[in-house]
Amino acid sequence: MASTSRIIPDRLRVLHTFDAFHNPVYRRLWLAYLLVNISRWMQMTLLAWLVLELTGSPLLVALVGFFGMGPMLLLGVIGGVLADRVDRRRLLLASQSASLISALVMTIVLFVGVERYWYAYLVILVSGIGWALDMPSRRSILPDLMGRSRVMNAVALDSVAMHSSLLIGPVLGGGMISAAGMRGGYLVVAIFYLVSVLLIRSIKLPDRRNRHSRSHNVLSNLIEGFWYVRGNNVILATVWVTLFMNLLLFSYMPMVPVIAKDYLNVGPGLMGILMGTPGLGALVGALLIASAGNLHYHGRVYLGGSMLALLALMAFSLSQRYFLSLPILLVLGLGTAGFSTMQATIVMLVASEEMRGRALGVVSLAIGAGPLGNVLVGVVASAASPPLAIGLNAAVGAASLVAVGVLMPSLWRRMSGSVQQGTVVEVPEP
Repeated sequence: MASTSRIIPDRLRVLHTFDAFHNPVYRRLWLAYLLVNISRWMQMTLLAWLVLELTGSPLLVALVGFFGMGPMLLLGVIGGVLADRVDRRRLLLASQSASLISALVMTIVLFVGVERYWYAYLVILVSGIGWALDMPSRRSILPDLMGRSRVMNAVALDSVAMHSSLLIGPVLGGGMISAAGMRGGYLVVAIFYLVSVLLIRSIKLPDRRNRHSRSHNVLSNLIEGFWYVRGNNVILATVWVTLFMNLLLFSYMPMVPVIAKDYLNVGPGLMGILMGTPGLGALVGALLIASAGNLHYHGRVYLGGSMLALLALMAFSLSQRYFLSLPILLVLGLGTAGFSTMQATIVMLVASEEMRGRALGVVSLAIGAGPLGNVLVGVVASAASPPLAIGLNAAVGAASLVAVGVLMPSLWRRMSGSVQQGTVVEVPEP
């Protein structure tokens, strides 16, 4: 009997890990999200390698990340407004269809053999615009689709999809370069986008357009979103952490091909594995969070995971061996799982329903700091070295997180009530 009592809870925990998959609409939405993100990371890998081969310039390689993330800086907050105002299914279809068309055009260009390095910027820009516009809509769908009781599980499984793509996309991209060249790689990207579009077309989503918006003026909606975030210390602290992480942590990614080729002396296949390793660590972390029953201190997981990732990045900047770099990036990925999962969960639990999309839009604006980080890393890498550039970023990022934790302690406090039981989270007053 004693052994049986130990087995049953373990089985229940496994079932709880994938609880959101009981919803058939969420399953299709999740698969579409997985394929889109695999395509995006494949493109980042393929295009970074293409620009490196054509130019040999770390700065020009870094601009791939700039154009891929740049639209988030300008359009992310607008995407949050659209999430509260328009048919979210149509918005997802439009953004992913545009990415499909750009991938098909790039595939044709590669088969014809007329590629130029700046073509990479145009293609990744289209994908970045789609990401900026559809991410707030997709995230704002989850509470309506799943209810508060399952929202953390749904977000955690979304993180599983995102981090699985971070593992699969670069590995598949690097492998395709070695096995079938850029042409074969981009053909796979286009196929994944096509399947994603078909999946989105097959589902029906909850529609809450204009249900709560007090103004039909987009500018007024934007201002409302900023004032709402400014008046809530927990969401404001979340935005600051998001800003620092995207500016100072994730900007390392376009530098990985440069470090792999010039410092670790490996080819595109091993480079792809190196880029995908953080995805494996993040996948493990996201599954652990998805399996968690009751979490009350979401902010501690958020800050702790962010700090772990930055410290691992600092170690990666000092590594001179390929097989030492792999476990370091695995730890980095584990830390990013705490960051990415809790970032959206905190906002969706704390924000009121009528302001949820706009609050996520402000978070998207902070995510848009990533392109500035890519340019900064590229400039320092060209003037000094890529390892020094990412090491400095990691040190400044760690110091910034300490400052947020000290100056905005509300993020550390217990969020009352059980998320899994669907009770309202009580947030300390600003």
